[in-house]
Amino acid sequence: MSAISFVNGKYQAVINGKTVSRANKRVIERMLKDTQPAAVSVATSKFSINQRFGFLSDMVTMLAKGDQASVVVTGPGGLGKSHTVTTSLKNAGFKDMSVLDEYQVGAPVPKNAFMVIKGYSTPKGLYRTLYENRHSVIVFDDCDSVLKDSVSLNLLKGALDSYSKRIISWRADIKDEDLPTSFEFKGRVVFISNISSNQLDQAIISRSLSVDLTMTKEQKVERMRHLLTEQSFMPDFDTQHKTDAIDLIAGLVDDVKELSLRTLIQVTKIRKSNPNGNWKDLATYAICG
Repeated sequence: MSAISFVNGKYQAVINGKTVSRANKRVIERMLKDTQPAAVSVATSKFSINQRFGFLSDMVTMLAKGDQASVVVTGPGGLGKSHTVTTSLKNAGFKDMSVLDEYQVGAPVPKNAFMVIKGYSTPKGLYRTLYENRHSVIVFDDCDSVLKDSVSLNLLKGALDSYSKRIISWRADIKDEDLPTSFEFKGRVVFISNISSNQLDQAIISRSLSVDLTMTKEQKVERMRHLLTEQSFMPDFDTQHKTDAIDLIAGLVDDVKELSLRTLIQVTKIRKSNPNGNWKDLATYAICG
């Protein structure tokens, strides 16, 4: 951690190349801590990124079989966490019920179904979601509000507990006549978050199988190279174009603004559209400018 000095009645430290001053020393300490890279666990350093994605697929398969109540997936966005989860569920025979207008309103949700919840949810909304999907699988994808709100966390702890019966209760006033004040939750839950695993509530982590997909720049490139071998990734594009794209990205890895699958897709499209032109210059400008 960078040294903290006391100058003119304020605490100072250099953070991300800039001198920052605050009257409260703890604020400076917290800001410095937030800039430090997260500690890499033994498990994360021991296994390659593609092995860890394989573990994620195995964990979700266990969940689909009913052998596990919940799985927590953490790591940077844009490198296939959501795709791996939903593909694993579909391979296990589950149907995606996320697009509600494709199904009859009010119809019971089948047990071999999963629902993807994105964005924001209130605790009351979470209670309804858990009730309506109490026999199926719920995937909270970048819905971090449910992992930060204390009421939501208590609901989730009940849903993920290890007791033979997982009873969830809402003892506050419920104006919706179709919602009971308590019910038994027999479903399963997957959490996908860009938040570091050490910042999540440890009660949720301890109740779940968890996989940390934190990656170095080199591991991100390694992951993208692996995805190029899958027929489902950009199937309408030539393999050579995709290979040329990842080779260019690998050479510019320290200068790329956003190192993700979106970048690979963007460069591949530029490569296809300019087969004989200055596609490398155009792509470099697009992803590094």
